Amino acid sequence: MGSNSKPPPSRAGGPRAYATAAAAVWVLVFAMHGVPGAAKCEFKAIFNFGDSNSDTGGFWAAFPAEAGPFGMTYFRKPAGRAADGRLAIDFLAQALGIPFLSPYLQSIGSSYKHGANYATLASTVLLPNTSLFVTGISPFSLAIQLNQMRQFKARVLELSPIKGSILPPKDVFGRSLYTLDIGQNDFTSNLASIGIEGVKQYLPQVAGTISWTIKELYALGGRTFLVMNLAPVGCYPALLAELPHNSSDLDEYGCMVSYNDAVADYNDMLRETLRQTGGALPGAAVVYVDTHAVKLELFRHPTDHGESCAPQPPHLPLSSSDNIYDDAKTRRRKGLLYGTRACCGHGGGAHNFDPRVYCGNSKVIDGANVTAAACADPQNYVSWDGIHATEAANKLVAWAIVNGSYSEPRFPLSNFCDLKPIG
Repeated sequence: MGSNSKPPPSRAGGPRAYATAAAAVWVLVFAMHGVPGAAKCEFKAIFNFGDSNSDTGGFWAAFPAEAGPFGMTYFRKPAGRAADGRLAIDFLAQALGIPFLSPYLQSIGSSYKHGANYATLASTVLLPNTSLFVTGISPFSLAIQLNQMRQFKARVLELSPIKGSILPPKDVFGRSLYTLDIGQNDFTSNLASIGIEGVKQYLPQVAGTISWTIKELYALGGRTFLVMNLAPVGCYPALLAELPHNSSDLDEYGCMVSYNDAVADYNDMLRETLRQTGGALPGAAVVYVDTHAVKLELFRHPTDHGESCAPQPPHLPLSSSDNIYDDAKTRRRKGLLYGTRACCGHGGGAHNFDPRVYCGNSKVIDGANVTAAACADPQNYVSWDGIHATEAANKLVAWAIVNGSYSEPRFPLSNFCDLKPIG
């Protein structure tokens, strides 16, 4: 994560436990894609399944329209993403040298030559038993996204190749990355109503459904799967502001221990489920990606990671030799500044999140018209709106995915692709 970054701590059952499996995966993937060092990327497309953490516009294609300040950093306008700019999936596409993924649900201006994105904001792994207009949960659960993938393949086989087509070649499905970044809403959507213990009861079904989905994608021709684990939601500003807890449940970094412990238990379950899934699919690489460790480190030690522009502190003269600044003249500071505080929100304080008025919205509260506005410096924050990460944080997460050092088995994409810089 940069020269001044320190790696997050390893959890028990980490890469060493996967040593034998990793060796087997390398043999299988080499057989599929050839030896490392190829000049071109062996993965011709990305097919992504997920929620708002990787939705590049699917939700807002179905339920328009997104408003500012979303998209302010990179796109300079709303771009269908729950962030100020790019998501980790955008940086991953850049690293592979392919365009940003078009949402499957977006009928205008899309191209699917290099894959498709089925993710939508508020999606769940399990089928929802409620309506979007009642609880805010998306109707496009993982099973629906899988059905969309089936339909996509059927149409590609029927229509491709056609000159000028927006579809990929028919043989793309075995030469693609399949990424899954979903499960957060299954965990968080019922916390307020049934608590942690209630949520824990159905988490085995969540992990099992992800495994089943991978097997179905394998039947469609998929062979390489990257599955992101669940983020440390106990550090989310929104949950810190909304969910009941007392000071004894907070760790030294201000995160809720009980919620993060429950997430860690689920992630352990998911890791083992994926290990078994990979063992049952000949020729497949099923990779568990520990983005949780990256995000937890960012929440805990934001100033150790990234590079942000910060105002010069009044006590630090330009001639100071203090090395927290790369260049005193440009006033560029090493590292982010804020971990558990939202950039876009209302209320100030430790978390800058008010559940009564969400990022970009205005509302009359206590007789006054208030707006949950964006900060002027999102590059200094880990959290964009109290739930989702900023572009700055997403870039660091993407770096970890590409590097492969947080994957089990270890899976550096540089062994299969001539990677492009992400910036």
